[in-house]
Amino acid sequence: MGTEVVRFVIRAFLALVLLAAAVAGAGWWWLNQPLVLSQPVLELEIEPGTTPRGVAREVVKSGVQTDARALYAWFRISGRDRQIKAGNYELAQGITAYGLLQKLARGEESLKALTLVEGWNWRQVRAALAREEFLRQDSAVLDDAALMQALGRPGVAPEGRFFPDTYTYAKGSSDLAVLRRALHAMDRRLADAWALRAASSPLKTPDEALILASIVEKETGRAADRAQIAGVFSNRLRIGMLLQTDPTVIYGMGEKFDGNLRRRDLQTDTPWNTYTRAGLPPTPIAMPGKAALMAAVQPEATKALYFVARGDGTSHFSPTLDEHNRAVNRYQRGQR
Repeated sequence: MGTEVVRFVIRAFLALVLLAAAVAGAGWWWLNQPLVLSQPVLELEIEPGTTPRGVAREVVKSGVQTDARALYAWFRISGRDRQIKAGNYELAQGITAYGLLQKLARGEESLKALTLVEGWNWRQVRAALAREEFLRQDSAVLDDAALMQALGRPGVAPEGRFFPDTYTYAKGSSDLAVLRRALHAMDRRLADAWALRAASSPLKTPDEALILASIVEKETGRAADRAQIAGVFSNRLRIGMLLQTDPTVIYGMGEKFDGNLRRRDLQTDTPWNTYTRAGLPPTPIAMPGKAALMAAVQPEATKALYFVARGDGTSHFSPTLDEHNRAVNRYQRGQR
């Protein structure tokens, strides 16, 4: 081989090396350049079973202004093309081709949040679920019995069985999945509380603790009064005295309640009317939070059998009916 040929081969080889380096550099630059989006935030939906080539096309269709073939080539070259996960994603300004693949391979879906509020009843939970436009409304066609069957709790009433908290979910998730998480969260919270119950508690089962906690939740105007309110109800249960708590009456009235509780309502019997029936009602009347659960199982040691709202969020507690009547006259009727 002549000298000139050798030189030509060397020059050609160097040119190829430089070309490869230039291509690699351009590729690296492209991977780390922010992609151009048609809007500040794009919604990208990847259906289950979509091929990597189809994913690249969906990315472009969503509003990412790049070449779908280049994206697909990047997916393949990276070796992570088969790791891309179906789901709903948000693509924001500044995302790069490298970051896009990372997001898709990790399954970093865009999440929404649903908050279940302490003291809500089941009707309010149903309404909150119905308002979540990004949840799949699988429970909407189910009555309460069928819904609890679907959640693995046949024969259990849904009232109070879901822990009030904020739950995140991916767009398109089933509302049953969110409810199942809230149900299991309440199971754990109730079990934890029950394990710490006071030895003197009149409650016989975790379900009774849940029911009492729901009443405490609805009766408490100030957090500091919660344990003492639970103490009053525990005292009444212990001696067989009627609980006579207005929230249970209101719950039993359902949608008939117009905001005013009248004497005839207190005298109208329902399974939840604790003025006409002894003991705890058959189900919770709302979702209790952690503090109410703990108050129910660890009530304050008190001699009080009565309490009345002062009108400022606090309550006045009395051990005797005479003192209670004086407190009612003072705080409810404005008499001194």
